[in-house]
Parts: sequence; structure tokens; C-alpha cells
Amino acid sequence: MNNLDEIIKKIDNKIQENNLFKSINALEEYYSSLIIEAFKKYQITQTDFNGTTGYGYDDVGRDKIEQVFSYVLDSEASLVRSQFISGTHALTTTFFGLLRPGDTLLSITGKPYDTLDEVIGIKENPSSLKAFKINFSLIDLITNSLNESDFDYDAIKTYLKNNKVKVIEIQRSRGYSTREAISLDKIKKVVDLIKNIDKDIIIMVDNCYCELTEFKTPTSSIIGCDIMVGSLIKNLGGGICPNGAYVAGKKNLIDLVAERLTVPGQGAEVGPSMNMNKLILQGLYMAPSAVSSSLKTNLFASLLLEELGYKTNPRSNQTPIDIVLAITFNDPNKLIKYVQGIQEYSAIDNYYEPIPSDMPGYSDKIIMASGSFTQGSSIEISCDGPIRPPYIAYQQGSLTYSYGRLAVINAVRKIENER
Repeated sequence: MNNLDEIIKKIDNKIQENNLFKSINALEEYYSSLIIEAFKKYQITQTDFNGTTGYGYDDVGRDKIEQVFSYVLDSEASLVRSQFISGTHALTTTFFGLLRPGDTLLSITGKPYDTLDEVIGIKENPSSLKAFKINFSLIDLITNSLNESDFDYDAIKTYLKNNKVKVIEIQRSRGYSTREAISLDKIKKVVDLIKNIDKDIIIMVDNCYCELTEFKTPTSSIIGCDIMVGSLIKNLGGGICPNGAYVAGKKNLIDLVAERLTVPGQGAEVGPSMNMNKLILQGLYMAPSAVSSSLKTNLFASLLLEELGYKTNPRSNQTPIDIVLAITFNDPNKLIKYVQGIQEYSAIDNYYEPIPSDMPGYSDKIIMASGSFTQGSSIEISCDGPIRPPYIAYQQGSLTYSYGRLAVINAVRKIENER
């Protein structure tokens, strides 16, 4: 047995002896119970799998799906559609649904995902929010006394007292930044601050990668956000749903987003589900298990990589907020080798070797391991990162812990062989 095998055995024993998966199992059980309650409440039946075509009038299954999502996400209403091609598309539709010329969009978690640069107008595009005279500003996160990423409460308070803001955007997950994901406890604190200054501000949360990782949701009454957005090829799709996204929150806001996705006057009443209803429902049903497996895979990876001297975020002793594990290599070659190691133990295209490449929406070359059944799926085991210092790999997903563990071990062997 070599040194790496001994370390892996040590990590496995530590997980078992200290019951390190206990809190993750509790989350899985909680959301499994909540989802089955929703299926029972809205009496999901096989006839709800039948899709509609054309305009999509009177789509009973589609309407039940949106009721189920609203129940699980603790929101007044939701829009769950395969017509959304991605989380970025759902975010864009929400921005254009809520904002009008002259309005201001404020991000209080710094610059959003790179894929939103042209949507907002950070990078010039004739179809951007900026082109429609919608203003954008941002306030960066700070590091608090506990050395955690947190909101700059003083800067937010000052900005809101001197500027009229229509929508505040909070991106919970880190994207390709070095900061941490944002917990719902911190979001509640900043929501209370914002609403005390201006109760009419719409607080919108980009919830991608964060679903089912805490016992509350952003739109829960105890947290108080107005609307949130996420993708169905991430957490809530359970690795089964092949495309789509959701928007959930206050009904009047969901109505505005629906009319931007379809047409004014028809909104959520149209939009054919085709053959998607069963896949969306089954994906949601499997989501607690898939998210649980993802969190367990990341914890195993964090324990193993920390033992080998690498920095991970979240650390193995931190509570995860999303399904993303950031691994800092400080070496482009190690980043590339690790990502290639994940690809080798993915289900699909595992014989391909990913290399850094240009990708739409990103300014740096990206290396991406995504040997998944659904193109771009992040709930299946995947790993990617921009080729820029400090050379961080962003690992996410795994439909089962066993598959994730195998992929991580293979990736670690590749970088260790480089030493």
C-alpha cells in the first residue's frame, strides 16, 4: 500500500468514526419528506406526465409542477419551464421582467458570473440591460471578523440612502471568484437592513448550486427575499432533468417574469411542456439524494486534499452552502491535471482529454470536465476553472457518493504523480 492509499484509508475511517455525514443525511431526509408531502398534496398522477404541444393551454401537469416547486421552495408562486435554456437565461429573463428604463440594478455580492457581463452591459452588447438604459452598480463583499465573506453593510446602507434602487441582486454561490458562498443567515441580516431603508426594493437571489443545502430557502418568510432563480441541470434537476430552470417568489413578480418569457397578457398560461413533465418531477424527486451525494463527495475531497497540503473552500470543518468545492492549486499544470482526472472517471466522453479553451461568456480560457449525460450539467460530477491565478478548480456534483469518490481519487493520483 502506497502513501496515498494509506491517506485515503485514514480519511474513510475518519468519516465513519466521526459520523461526518450526519448533517448531510439530515438535510436529505428533511427535503425528501418535504417533496413527498408536495407530491401528496397536489396528487401527482401518471396523467400529469402527459405533455402539451403548440401553445400549451390547459397543461395540468405543468401547473402542478409549479405548485409542487412553490411548496418545496416556500414561495407564493413559481415558473418552472423547459423554455429556459439555462440559469443565465432565467436570470436574464428575470432582470428584463423586473427592470424598466431608468431603473437601477445593484449587486451586493460584487460582480456577477462572467456569463452575465454582456447581459448587464459590463461588456458592451446592443441587447444588454445597459442598452435599454438600465443602470447597474455593485458593492463588493468584505471579509468579516470571523474571516468569512460577508456583506458590506455600511456601504449598502450608504448607497441606498443616496440612490433609488429597483432590484438588488444577491449571488449566493461564488462563480469563478475566490470568495465564499453566502449563507441564508447572512442574507436574512442584509434583507432586514434593506427593507428597513426601502421596503419596495425587490431582492432577487441567484440561488444556483445552493438548493437543498440548508433547511430554509431565500423566499421563506423567515428570510424574506422576494424572488429567486435557479437551473434544473443543477441541484433541483437531480441529474435527470435535461434542461430548464425555475423562478420562484412573490406571485406579482413571477407574473412579470412569465410575461417576459412568453408574451404580455398570456404569461404562465402558455408554454408547452412537450415530454418534460415526468423528467422534471422525477428530477425533483431525486434531488435530495443527488445533492447529498454531491456534498459528501466534496467533503471527502476536502479532507483528502487538505491532508496533502492544498487549500479548499469550504474547508472540511465548515458547513457547505452550495455544492461547489474550490481547490486552490497555485499551479496551472496541477489545475489542468486535476480536471483531466475528473473527466477520466466521468460517465460520458471519459476518453477525451479536456484542454483549456475559449468559451462563450468568459474572458479567460476555461478547462472543463463535464462527462455528463446532460451537456453542462453541474449536479453530475464535474470540475472546471479559468486559467488564471491562483489557478482554482471548481468541483461540483456527483449523482452518487461512490462515483464521486472514485473520480476524486483518480484526479488526486494525477496531480500527486506530477510531484
